[in-house]
Order: sequence, then C-alpha cells, then structure tokens
Amino acid sequence: MVVLNAVIEAAGLEKTYPARDRGGTPFRAVAGIGLRVERGEAFGFLGPNGAGKSSTMRMLGGVSAPTAGTLRILGLDPAAHGRRVRARLGVVPQDDSLDVHLTVRENLLVYGRYFGLSRKAVRERAGELLEFARLTEKADERVEHLSGGMRRRLTIARALINDPEILLLDEPTTGLDPQARHVLWDRLFRLKQDGVTLILTTHYMDEAEQLCDRLVIMDKGLIADEGSPRELIERHITREVLELRFPPGEHEQVAVKLGRDGLPEPERLEVLPDRLLWYAEDGETALARATAAGVQPITALVRRATLEDVFLRLTGRSLTD
Repeated sequence: MVVLNAVIEAAGLEKTYPARDRGGTPFRAVAGIGLRVERGEAFGFLGPNGAGKSSTMRMLGGVSAPTAGTLRILGLDPAAHGRRVRARLGVVPQDDSLDVHLTVRENLLVYGRYFGLSRKAVRERAGELLEFARLTEKADERVEHLSGGMRRRLTIARALINDPEILLLDEPTTGLDPQARHVLWDRLFRLKQDGVTLILTTHYMDEAEQLCDRLVIMDKGLIADEGSPRELIERHITREVLELRFPPGEHEQVAVKLGRDGLPEPERLEVLPDRLLWYAEDGETALARATAAGVQPITALVRRATLEDVFLRLTGRSLTD
C-alpha cells in the first residue's frame, strides 16, 4: 500500500451559500483557498467568528460539497467517495450533540454501531476510549450529570470509536474552564503522539500555539498567512509588546504624542479601543521612552508577542472581534 505524505490537499477551494432573501446576494464563506496537511501533524485554522473556519471544516469532513476548487482527502475525492472518506475521519463538532439520556458508555456503544463494528469490537474499543478520556469511573452515569469538560472529552472519545486517521475538531475547548482546557490539550497531544492527524479550528491564540505544528490565519474567507506559530510571530511582529492603558478616548492622542508616524522600523503603535500597543524589540526601553515623553498610563505591561498580535497586524482586528 502506498503511504501518502499529504492527507489533505486543496486548491482554489470555495464555499458559497445561497442568498437568504429573494434577489439577495449569495454569501461566499470561503473565497478560494489552498492548503496541504501532512500525515501526523497538528494543523490549525485561526481566526474570528465568520472567518470561514467552520465552512472549511465541513468541506474537509465530507458533509458539505465545495462550490468550486479541488479537494482530496486521503487521496480520495469526498464528492465521489464520501462514505469511504468519512469512515476514516473522526469529527468533533462545536456542539457536543451527545444523548444526555444515555450513559457515557452507551453513547460510545451506539455511535460505534453506526460504523458497522461488531458488538464485541465496539465494547472493547469503548473500554479503551473511556480510559483514554479519563471517564472510566463515569462510564455508567448519564451524560446529563457530566461537567462541560467531561462532555467534551466524551465527544472526542466518541469521534475516535472508528480509529480514524484524521480527527477534525471545531472549536474544541470553547466554554471550558482553564483546567478542563489543559486536560483536553493533554489528550490531544497523546493522540498526535499515536500518529493521528489533528485538524482544528480555534479563536484562542494560546490554544493554537500549544497544539499546532502549523496553522493558517483566516479572515473573510481567505488565508492571510501560513506557518508555524513561531514563524508567523517572527515574520510579522517584534519580540515584545508594551501595553499601555489610558482613560477612555485618550489613546489616539497619546499615540500622536509618542510620535506614531516617526517610530523606527520595526517599531509601531496600534490603537485599540481599550489600550495602546507599542511593538518593540525591548518593551522596557519603550516604556522608559514613554515615561520620558511625559506619558502617564493607568497601567503598563510588557509581554512577549503572540499570535493575536499577528492576527491584528494582518487583519486590523483582534481574534475575538
């Protein structure tokens, strides 16, 4: 059997939805993107709501046909071989869609039967996944009694029932508390170590930095840039960022006072509604310069540059817009 290096290849991929009203304009959610995902890597889509991430994931999952372009998943055209493609995928949607009236174990058993697994095979697989998801002690409890983090882990376990080669995760940790997010990150890291290809969407920059080997930044249906988290930061942003906060309405005039148009490259100022960002190689030096200019912020914070800064640079808005 030939082993593919790329498990997903797309070129000129588009998704357009019909107009909601008669005579209206169709909505193009994905506007012609190209990407390649290698076997065994963790690949991410980073962007705000409405960037086209979920529409792309639905096409990759074989449940929504592209309007235009070419798409190959595991060497197959999902439009022609949808059933064969879906049999080798695991899908974790934004909403858990678990049956809350069944037990944890029953949710796995029922889902496994959809893939034609024998009762013996699905029971064995369910036991393995309960252990993997740290839910063995909850196996006979009804889902309605689980915490949000437990439900999310069960949803991931359910998506693994068919031992997929690719796991698609759409906003996997939205709504979870920090501890639950870290537990989930650990489970996903273990999957990657086992050779499962992970493809995820997120608007959490820390999640993208923690999980993704490589990612694309999407905005308005297009890919703004692609690379590893570190590559993107080094390509677009200075090493450090100085955050300055002032009373409402004063950030623009402070930027002028600091000489926004006269800063040496690669330094620059970014005015946000609630703070002023000074991109500099040395944040403490920038703060000293601000103080020398007579600027007195309410708070000042020097931090390392992040993917959120990259997104702001590329699109002019924050990840949470």
